[in-house]
Formats: sequence, structure tokens, C-alpha cells
Amino acid sequence: MIDFRYHLVSIIAVFLALTVGLVLGTTMLQDPLLDTLQDETAELRGQTEDLRAERDVADRVNAGADELADAAAGDLLEDRLRGLDVVLVQAPGADADTAASLEDRVKEAGGSVSGRIEVRSEFVDPSNTAFVDELALQVSADPASLEGVGTYEKAGTEIGRALARSSERDGDGEDREEGGRNGGHDPAAALETFVEGGLISVHGEPAGGTDAVVVVAPSSAEQAGRDDREAENTVLASFSSALHDRVEGLVLAGDVPSSHGDGMLARARASEAGFATVDMAGRPMGDIVAVLALAEDVDGDGAAYGVGEGVRGFMPDPLPEPRASASPSPSPSPSPDTDEARRAARGEE
Repeated sequence: MIDFRYHLVSIIAVFLALTVGLVLGTTMLQDPLLDTLQDETAELRGQTEDLRAERDVADRVNAGADELADAAAGDLLEDRLRGLDVVLVQAPGADADTAASLEDRVKEAGGSVSGRIEVRSEFVDPSNTAFVDELALQVSADPASLEGVGTYEKAGTEIGRALARSSERDGDGEDREEGGRNGGHDPAAALETFVEGGLISVHGEPAGGTDAVVVVAPSSAEQAGRDDREAENTVLASFSSALHDRVEGLVLAGDVPSSHGDGMLARARASEAGFATVDMAGRPMGDIVAVLALAEDVDGDGAAYGVGEGVRGFMPDPLPEPRASASPSPSPSPSPDTDEARRAARGEE
């Protein structure tokens, strides 16, 4: 008969066997296991140090590239925008330092900057869509031409029309519609309407004399984590495209992250926008490439440049040619009714 003592001895034997097994297992396996873990840790530490060294080298190379770009900027940009009037347009969340650097590069290329437009967050607020549409129709000299056009295309068309260099005036002193340029309305008043509506801010006097536009995209850091990022960047890309239809050249300049995912450059490139885009703005070499891309776009060949997906290359190749100085206007021929003409006629007689 099996009694309690038998059960007690059995239980003690089982626990004793487990204890002996654990002691033997940890003693026999401890050294090989620790050696393996130590080897893997040392290997990972070595890889980390190698990656850190590669990062440091890349940082030094990039810093050197920026120094080289600064040193060569004069030769690279000389006269590329000579005689052109450029306006900077800052999208909501655009970096102010990047905009200032791009302005300096435009001037270095021989262009002049007559003004800057800040697009306010209210402009892209979905709750203001109807209001934006209403203002665009209100300032338009030809509202019928905007039928079937999206809200932000309308706004871009009318702001672009207000910025674009006035076409040749006719004998009555009115602007003639020519190639999508100003026609029959006051450009400054059109811009002021959008200012009074709280949609944009205007600095300087950009109305009626613009040849080209630099649009500064929102900083990716500024837009990080926002749910409305995709919708906002899509309408900004449409707005920029409509601007481009009214001026000779346009470049959209942003940082590298803005060329991925829902960034503004990514949205513009996905829609196969006809204007130039550069995804390295904010660094000396990126700002220089942006000005070169703008010069190329003025001649009608805008493309995507930088290091993101779908770019034509790092920079335009070949570089756009320097622009020749504007030829002086020929002196008007004397009218047959002038005294000089009459004297010349008498001399021939």
C-alpha cells in the first residue's frame, strides 16, 4: 500500500532532480552562451562605430560641398536671371531663412526681387474654400473664363495675373490681353483684395511686373504629424501650377523630405507639374540649383532636380546660358509731319 511517506519522497526526488539539472545546465552552458552574446555585442558595437564614422565623413563631405558651392556661386549664377523681376511666394509653414537665402541667390544671378507674398494658413483652410473661390471671381476681369476651374486654380490664375508683367499697352492706355497676361484690371487692387480677405500678406510692390516666381514649399518639420498635410499640399501644388501659367518661369523649392510621401514637392511631381522643382532648398548647393532650375524654366524647360525620386538629375545639364542684356529700345523714326522731316524733304528738292 502506497502511503504519504512514499509521495513525500517522490516529490522531494523530483525537485532534487530539477535543482541538479538547473545547476548542471547553467554551469555547462554559461560560458558558451556568454561568449556568444559577447561576440554579438562586440560585432554590433563595431558596426555602430563604422556607421558613425561614415556619417561623420558624409557630414564633412556635405559641408565641403556647401563651401565649394558658395565659392563657385558667382560663376555658376552670373547673369542667369539678368533683367528678370522675381517674386518669392512662401507657402504656409515655409522656412523664412530658406526664403531669404533664395532671395540672395536670385540677386546674385542678376535678377531683382520686387516683393514677397506669404500665403497664410487661412488660404488652405478647407472651411474657407468657398470664400477663396468668391474672391477669385470677384477680382477676375473675365469670370466666365474660370468656369469649370477648381478653386485654387482660380486663385492661382488671378494672383498670377496680378503679378505678371503688364502686356504692351494700346493707344487708350489699357492693358491688352496677350498670352494670358494682365487684361483690363488693376493688379495691385487684385492682390489687395486677397490681403483684405486675410488670405495672403504682400511685402514690397510685386504687382504688374513679375517675370518669374520662386515658391518656397512648407518645411517638412513644420508639417510633421499633421492629418491635413496631403490635402494642403495638393491644393498648394494646384495653386503653383496656375501661377506658372501666368508668368514666364516658376520653381518650387523645398527640403528633401518634402519630395517624399505627402510632401508638397511629391504632390507636384505626382501631378506632372510643368514647372521646375528642387528638393534641396535650404542648403547653399540646393539654393543655387533652384536658381539654375528657374533660369531653365524661364526658357520653357522646367524639370525636377535634386536627390529625390523621379528627378532629371542633380542639377540642369547643360547649365542654362547667361541672359544677354536687354537691347535698348530703338529711337522712334521722325514723323513725316515734323519740321525735321519737312526740312529733309526740302533739301532733297
